[in-house]
Amino acid sequence: MKITFMGAGSTVFARNVIGDCMCSEALRDSVFALYDIDGQRLEESRTILEAMRQTKGGFGKIECYLGVENRKEALRGADFVVNAIQVGLYDPCTIIDFEVPKKYGLRQTIGDTLGIGGIMRGLRTINVLKDFAADIEEVCPDAWFLNYTNPMAILAGYMQRYTGVNTVGLCHSVQVCSESLLNRVGMEDKLEGRRDFIAGINHMAWLLKIEDKDGNDLYPEIKARIDAKIADPDCYDKVRLEYIKNFGYYCTESSEHNAEYNMFYIKSKYPELIEKYNIPLDEYPRRCVAQIEGWKKEYEEILKNGVKDHQRSHEYASWIMESIVTNTPYQIGGNVLNKNHLITNLPEEACVEVPCLVNGNGVTPTYVGALPVQCAAMNMTNINVQLLTIEAARTLKKEHIYQAAMLDPHTGSELDIDTIKKMVDELIEAHGDYLPKYN
Repeated sequence: MKITFMGAGSTVFARNVIGDCMCSEALRDSVFALYDIDGQRLEESRTILEAMRQTKGGFGKIECYLGVENRKEALRGADFVVNAIQVGLYDPCTIIDFEVPKKYGLRQTIGDTLGIGGIMRGLRTINVLKDFAADIEEVCPDAWFLNYTNPMAILAGYMQRYTGVNTVGLCHSVQVCSESLLNRVGMEDKLEGRRDFIAGINHMAWLLKIEDKDGNDLYPEIKARIDAKIADPDCYDKVRLEYIKNFGYYCTESSEHNAEYNMFYIKSKYPELIEKYNIPLDEYPRRCVAQIEGWKKEYEEILKNGVKDHQRSHEYASWIMESIVTNTPYQIGGNVLNKNHLITNLPEEACVEVPCLVNGNGVTPTYVGALPVQCAAMNMTNINVQLLTIEAARTLKKEHIYQAAMLDPHTGSELDIDTIKKMVDELIEAHGDYLPKYN
C-alpha cells in the first residue's frame, strides 16, 4: 500500500500522522511517499521519519519527492493522499494576509478559515489543488484524499464539487469539543461515558447534545455555570461560552477562531471588547514565529538524542485508512458535501461537518436533519463566504472575491464597500504569482 503525504515539510504533523500509521499493523508496511517543494524541510522530515521507522521495527519504506516536476510520481499508485500544504507559508503570504488588512483598520486573530485572510488563503490554495486533483485523477483515481489544510470548508467543498477525487475534510476540533467544554466549566467528573452529537460546518459545528453516561442532559448544569466562567478574567474561551448564552449551543473550534467568524467581538468602535473577551489579535502570526523557532530547537534535540517513541494519537487519518483497508467500522466527524440535504436547512452545495461512518466502502456521511434555526443562520453567514470564494476560484472573476469579502461578517461590519474592494485589489497584487489572474 502507498500513503502519500503532500506538504511533508510540515514535519511535526507529518511525524504525527505517519507515526500513527507506523503504529498500525495494517498500515506499517506501506510505502510512505513524502512530497514537498522545500528540499530542506523535506530532508528534515525524511530524517525524523526514517529514524522513527527504525524504532518501530523497520517496517515499510520512505520515499521522497521534491518539486512540482516530481509530484505526479509521488502520487502514482497511492491508496491514500494526506494533504497538509500551506501555500505561500508564513512568509510572505500569512504576513500579507494580516498586514495589508491592518492598513485598512481590519484586525484578525487567525485568518486561515474565514475573513479576508481565509478568503485569500483559500484562493491561493485552490490554485494548487486544481493541479493536485488533475494528477490524482490520472495516476491514483481511487485514492482517498484526506484534507487537513484550511480553510477546510472552502478547499474540501471545491474538491468535492469540481473534481472527481474522493475527498473528506478532517479537523482536530470535533474529537475534543465536549471534553474541552466539560473541563472548562469544572465538570470533569462527567467525562467518562459521556455521549455527544455534533453537526454544522467546520470550525462552527454545534454540540447539539451532551449527556452523561446515564443519558442525563448536561446542558442545564453547564448553562448554570457559564456566567461565573465568563466573569473570570483568566478565561480564554469566552466567545464560545457566549455562544451558549446567545445561541443555545457550544461550537467545535476555539474562541480565538470564532471571534473573527462573526460581527460581534472585533469592532473598532468598541475596542474594550478585545480585553473583555480576551481576544488575541494577530495570534496566528505569533504562533507561526514561535513554531518556526520551536521546531529549530526540537530538530537539533532530535539530531542529538534521537527520536522519542511515538504513541498513536486520536488524529483521524490513520484510523480512517485502517478502517478502509481492514473493513473495520469507525466513526468520524467529517467534512463532506451536503448532498441529499444531510443538514436540511443548509444548502446542498455547502460543505458540512457531520458524523460519518467509515469501513471498506470508504466514508459515508449520515443524515442529521435540521439544525436549530439560529445555529443554521450563524452557519449561513460563513457558508455565504465559502461558496463565493469557491465561485471566484472556479470562474476567476474578481467580482466574486469582492462579494465574498463584502459578505464576510467581520469584514462587512467594519469596512465600507469601496474600502473592501481597494483592500482586495491590494491583496491580489501583493500575492502576485501565488494567485491566478482574475478578470
